[in-house]
Amino acid sequence: MKLEERPEGEEEICRTIEVVSSPAPVVNHLKSVPAADDDCNGENPYIPPLNFSMVDNGIFRSGFPDSANFSFLQTLGLRSIICLCPEPYPAANMEFLKSNGIKLFQFGIEGYKEPFVNIPENTIREALKVVLDIRNHPVLIHCKRGKHRTGCLVGCLRKLQRWCLTSVFDEYQRFAAAKARVSDQRFMELFDVSSLKHMPLTFSCSRR
Repeated sequence: MKLEERPEGEEEICRTIEVVSSPAPVVNHLKSVPAADDDCNGENPYIPPLNFSMVDNGIFRSGFPDSANFSFLQTLGLRSIICLCPEPYPAANMEFLKSNGIKLFQFGIEGYKEPFVNIPENTIREALKVVLDIRNHPVLIHCKRGKHRTGCLVGCLRKLQRWCLTSVFDEYQRFAAAKARVSDQRFMELFDVSSLKHMPLTFSCSRR
């Protein structure tokens, strides 16, 4: 396991953990998944994480995956996972990453509730750089429930993709539902994407 350290005195934004193992096989972004009745026990073992969805070609989002979701995640052929939670990654999840050659990018954003809000813009920007690097695809973005922190990161990606704010907010609200926060939407509205416009957008929904 390799842990990249930031220079002394510089605030840690991301912990990148690369688990040394045989690389994940090169597969399509989503393999065909057998129907539930194909399982010998009559149960479907392919259970997606909470709030799982495809964001773009090679980019997925969800809540925090657990062991029940590992079989499903294997069908994605993931190269990397972006975790937006600050807590140490669970041992079972780390073992899953190791056995599948998946790199973990951990951006520690504290959970928050209005009115005490502190969404770190620099951390979101650094996480976006990981998302935009096609070498990390297929990539899964997740926080605890796949609503607020994940929603803010995806919303800022949509701004880079030149989505109108109405569409950005509609997508955010679809996942956050009754838990939608005005502060999140305000953050996405004010987020400055100009420093990221030089980065290539090579995946599907960016092609115009």
